[in-house]
Amino acid sequence: MRKFNIRKVLDGLTAGSSSASQQQQQQQQQQHQPGSREPEIQETLQSEHFQLCKTVRHGFPYQPSALAFDPVQKILAVGTQTGALRLFGRPGVECYCQHDSGAAVIQLQFLINEGALVSVLADDTLHLWNLRQKRPAILHSLKFCRERVTFCHLPFQSKWLYVGTERGNIHIVNVESFSLSGYVIMWNKAIELSSKAHPGPIVHISDNPMDEGKLLIGFESGTVALWDLKSKKADYRYTYDEAIHSVAWHHEGKQFICSHSDGTLTIWNVRSPAKPVQTITPHGKQLKDGKKPEPCKPILKVEYKTTRSGEPFIILSGGLSYDTVGRRPCLTVMHGKSTAVLEMDYSIVDFLTLCETPYPNDFQEPYAVVVLLEKDLVLIDLAQNGYPIFENPYPLTIHESPVTCCEYFADCPVDLIPALYSVGARQKRQGYSKKEWPINGGNWGLGAQSYPEIIITGHADGSVKFWDASAITLQVLYKLKTSKVFEKSKNKDDRPNTDIVDEDPYAIQIISWCPESRMLCIAGVSAHVIIYRFSKQEVITEVIPMLEVRLLYEINDLESPESEQPPPLSTPVGGSNPQPIPPQSHPSTSSSSSDGLRDNVPCLKVKNSPLKQSPGYQTELVIQLVWVGGEPPQQITSLAINSSYGLVVFGNCNGIAMVDYLQKAVLLNLGTIELYGSNDPYRREPRSPRKSRQPSGAGLCDISEGTVVPEDRCKSPTSDVKDNSFSRSRSSSVTSIDKESREAISALHFGETFTRKADSSPCPCLWVGTTLGTVLVIALNLPPGGEQRLLQPVIVSPSGTILRLKGGILRMAFLDCTGCLMPPAYEPWKEHNVPEEKEEKEKLKKRRPVSVSPSSSQEISENQYAVICSEKQAKVISLPTQNCAYKQNITETSFVLRGDIVTLSNSICLACFCANGHIMTFSLPSLRPLLDVYYLPLTNMRIARTFCFTNNGQALYLVSPTEIQRLTYSQETCENLQEMLGELFTPVETPEAPNRGFFKGLFGGGAQSLDREELFGESSSGKASRSLAQHIPGPGGIEGVKGAASGVVGELARARLALDERGQKLGDLEERTAAMLSSADSFSKHAHEMMLKYKDKKWYQF
Repeated sequence: MRKFNIRKVLDGLTAGSSSASQQQQQQQQQQHQPGSREPEIQETLQSEHFQLCKTVRHGFPYQPSALAFDPVQKILAVGTQTGALRLFGRPGVECYCQHDSGAAVIQLQFLINEGALVSVLADDTLHLWNLRQKRPAILHSLKFCRERVTFCHLPFQSKWLYVGTERGNIHIVNVESFSLSGYVIMWNKAIELSSKAHPGPIVHISDNPMDEGKLLIGFESGTVALWDLKSKKADYRYTYDEAIHSVAWHHEGKQFICSHSDGTLTIWNVRSPAKPVQTITPHGKQLKDGKKPEPCKPILKVEYKTTRSGEPFIILSGGLSYDTVGRRPCLTVMHGKSTAVLEMDYSIVDFLTLCETPYPNDFQEPYAVVVLLEKDLVLIDLAQNGYPIFENPYPLTIHESPVTCCEYFADCPVDLIPALYSVGARQKRQGYSKKEWPINGGNWGLGAQSYPEIIITGHADGSVKFWDASAITLQVLYKLKTSKVFEKSKNKDDRPNTDIVDEDPYAIQIISWCPESRMLCIAGVSAHVIIYRFSKQEVITEVIPMLEVRLLYEINDLESPESEQPPPLSTPVGGSNPQPIPPQSHPSTSSSSSDGLRDNVPCLKVKNSPLKQSPGYQTELVIQLVWVGGEPPQQITSLAINSSYGLVVFGNCNGIAMVDYLQKAVLLNLGTIELYGSNDPYRREPRSPRKSRQPSGAGLCDISEGTVVPEDRCKSPTSDVKDNSFSRSRSSSVTSIDKESREAISALHFGETFTRKADSSPCPCLWVGTTLGTVLVIALNLPPGGEQRLLQPVIVSPSGTILRLKGGILRMAFLDCTGCLMPPAYEPWKEHNVPEEKEEKEKLKKRRPVSVSPSSSQEISENQYAVICSEKQAKVISLPTQNCAYKQNITETSFVLRGDIVTLSNSICLACFCANGHIMTFSLPSLRPLLDVYYLPLTNMRIARTFCFTNNGQALYLVSPTEIQRLTYSQETCENLQEMLGELFTPVETPEAPNRGFFKGLFGGGAQSLDREELFGESSSGKASRSLAQHIPGPGGIEGVKGAASGVVGELARARLALDERGQKLGDLEERTAAMLSSADSFSKHAHEMMLKYKDKKWYQF
């Protein structure tokens, strides 16, 4: 059912009021310009086309804390410290849920093959999740009021959950009704009566695999009790003088193993409580004179798994000796006489052994170990020699190096994903297990969306990853290491030039990508720009083409270092032809100016040896900003590349530089003030000589600060907003304050449009936006295509056009006279490294750069629109008249962090994300408000840095350092989402119980069953104390019957589900459900009697 949205009603009112003000504005404009009335453009987007909802979350669960596996359904569950729950099935089937309380998940227990899961939280609540729906929901919750929950155990095919507490007591919960049984095991009854000390919290509960009536209870202090549920007393007690961390049974139920805090394992015979049969210290040094081995670190968990054909496996985490300083965390696999120590990259949170059978009383036949690490999920193949790991098919490596920026492209050219996949396939590691990934439960959704989507992530180590994000899945396609072009410093002392950044000198800050031409450009934190061309051929580049650019911010020429030494790479602007500069093979050597200050040196050193470039993205040109008079280059705040023009442009708080990457020449190198020429509207204070001499500690804003959390290092270019919490630099140095007040280049956009009011036809140009809300236009005069393009210079000249908005400029775009988006011109991709045939060359000579803008075929009289979005407002400017056709103040009290002009339902709109948490969309060109939803407040810079909108109503941001959250603002996608999501639960037959054979049955050696209902039911054990726990019905509501827990109610639920699926709608759900539950009760009793009659009972056992 769709919720009534009062917001949309308000939207209508605001649209009305804003349109009134727009009419007033237009009347004013018409007074100035007679006959300039804007032609009416039919807009198709309405507010009902918009709806906001989260779609999927990708990546590794942040701060994991618990692990569980359903061996029949083959589904893995991971819980986190923030109360999140992630479920994984076959590659492409994953699901994210969240506990409202946000408390840490301390344990997870599947109701095996029932499509349900119990989660235990640190706030002493238990929740039952229904996994039989595409978006799992909580059916019941139980809040313990007087005791802290420490450990839970749910036996296979039982509906009674044992709950151990910090006080050492065990309570029993019926998972069907989530009610407490009156049966309680008190700690003082379980331990020796003569023992005066409290045994500590419960750390383990499990039933004897061969006798469900015997419960093994482990207390933290080292005491273990075997409790007889029927006689309500302890049969045996086992004591050891070291704290217990975990306990595991041998499947025959005659032995169990304990792991201890001194790094030992003790193996006990059930009937010999006096002392352990065996004590093992897996990592302890054996001392010769029979003394106990040296103590080791605690063994946090042990598992004991048997095989039919060979020795059992003992698998443990921890237990290393204390002298292994700096040794990585290990998982130890003991099998017969061999002990394998498997080193992990991160600390182990938990592990589970995957076995062929769900029955605890059968040979386990382990085939794999799933290890949950702090920042990774590893699956080890136990059946292959050397225990290789499985290749992980889930997209869990987003955070391999912290993400510093990301871009999202929906509706890409169809050949892009196959091209990236083919070059990425060569990068795969070898040595994985030959077997298929064993976690393969669930079914894929029906992908209604067929268009290709690509996500690009930039990382702190300088790597760039391309991901296939089509149809709400995620898969890595290709990884590019941008640091390969630079010399690596051998040691810490050998880093004189990267000292503007304490660490991560290659971190990616901005990505500019042209999907059609496949040209890629990145800007890095050390004020470097690298241009890449895509090729399927391997090449060896003898000399890496390189340019150095000296960007200055000077007002008073007399005090400028420029007067001492002319900048080598700046060129006069205007009609004069800039000379191509020969590419340098290595950085310039002049490392200091006349007064000993560092000058003309880039931050990184480009390799001067030949570079082998594999198929994929290959370096075309490296551009670096250099130190000027002892001051490091400033971080690059904006970047744009155009493949049709062969140009790349970038800017920072000092100015702007444009490079012709075909001719490897700097075309433009201007301070921001020089861009204005004589039209500068601001009164600027000249810098004092002392200021220009003082080296700055805040060179790259707060990226250089050691105190900043790694994922929050690279800030968004426009984060220098007036809000205190988002000032770009917290440094107190004078130069830093000076930089804050400077005008930075914040947006760049190439287009083919009218540059001046008097223009009669559009031409190539660059629109430049600044942090002070100014838009300036630079005209580009390009030589003809083919060989002439490489011989004649590109002429660049400021047009004098200046437009003003409130707040820093974020995004610009152009519309044609019909209101359609005019994307920048591009050159279609072609293989660059293959020698061309003569005919091809002839064609190339005649060919002009492809322009996809409709303007080339337009009549001269037809106008265009420029859409400009700033941190505060949006304007639509009519061209060539430069009248403001429409204006919308987006926010007064906050500021826009991200604005994108995107296509949706064959139309276009402006989508904005504000720092106050609102997501808004506006129609184009009239800027009518269509959507305004409070989504999430800006809680950290990571969200600000990574939030982006793309076409077809898609958006994403980094929700944690390891996870991408995708969302949609399209009503159509919200409606289709249910179909697209995968199914977690699939009907699977439970494997048959192990056959015990005639003699075992005859002599009573097999598994003993227990009528738990009789023991724990209300009739025999009475009611539990009401104050002990509070039952809370879940939002799953009446759907509870669908995924109701185990046993008969579950069977009835399946029958009802089948009826639903056949389309036979059940009316009067409430009455019918009640009737079903009462019939379930009587059926349960009959079924139970039948089960007891037949379950493992033979005539000769009586």
